[in-house]
Parts: sequence; C-alpha cells; structure tokens
Amino acid sequence: MNESFGKEYKLCSQKKIQEIFDERKSLRSYPFVMHYKVVNEDEKTRFQVVVSAPKRTFRKATDRNRIKRLMRESIRKNKLYLEPFLAEQNIQLALFMIYTSKEELPLDTLMKKTQQLFKQLINTLENDQTN
Repeated sequence: MNESFGKEYKLCSQKKIQEIFDERKSLRSYPFVMHYKVVNEDEKTRFQVVVSAPKRTFRKATDRNRIKRLMRESIRKNKLYLEPFLAEQNIQLALFMIYTSKEELPLDTLMKKTQQLFKQLINTLENDQTN
C-alpha cells in the first residue's frame, strides 16, 4: 500500500471541523486526543485529518510546527492499519488530532501511540457497527 500522505488527507472544511466538535466522539491515548466523525462524502481518501499542537503549551511556532510535522509522519507511517479497515467497511472519517503532552516526545514513542490510537479507533468503529 502507498505510504504517501498528500494534500488529499488534509481536512480544510471549517464546516466539517465544527461538526466533529459538535458530535463529540473522542478517543485518548497519551499524548493524543482524537476527535472523529463518520462522514458520507465522495473523497479520494478514506480519512482526512487535522493535526494540532496548543499555543498555550508551545509558545514558539517552530516548536508547534515540529510537533505537527512529527504527528503527520507518525500518521503517514501508521495509516496502513486504518485504511484497509475503512475500505473494507466502506467508511470515511474526519479526524482532529490534538497533541496534549507538555514536552516534545521522540518519534518512535509517537509512532507507537498513533498505532494504539488507530487500533482503538478500529475497535470502537467495529463496536458501533455491531450495535
């Protein structure tokens, strides 16, 4: 499967972002909080994501940008867990990931936590469909 993470994975619609927070479905796996919403759109990708690092915690823009870059890299590497499930179930998601740690964590830790979060999301979606 392709490991690219291009512009089509970026969620830009303010309306969709607001709907994610209105619905309030979320998962936690330190250092991430993920808000998500199942959408019915004809997009090229199975999910679109927004990554965020709080300005209150990381005052310098360079620090926030580095954390968001690391988050995107960990999503890019771990999307192989999520995309086949979404394709099989014919589901599309809008995701909003927030970094909650007070300090920058190493990339290998972020990779493990992203993988955990995606597995948790898959389990939650499976349980929602069976109910």
